[in-house]
Amino acid sequence: MYLTIEETAEYLSVPEAAVKSLIQQKKIRALFDGEQYLVYKEQFATHLKQVEKYKQLVEEYLNEPIPESIDVKDED
Repeated sequence: MYLTIEETAEYLSVPEAAVKSLIQQKKIRALFDGEQYLVYKEQFATHLKQVEKYKQLVEEYLNEPIPESIDVKDED
């Protein structure tokens, strides 16, 4: 449910310094329990779903064949 900064960095595949910076910028919500910051894991669920959906859309776009151009004229 809650992750430490180290666990959050591993979960998001980013450096710990980046997680700390995002917490300081208030881009990631975190609780301080007196010893360490704890991050609620589910706040990333929507973001990770959107990233996966975007990756899938990009992959579909890249795999789509290039249509023949209507403007190309064969002048042999």
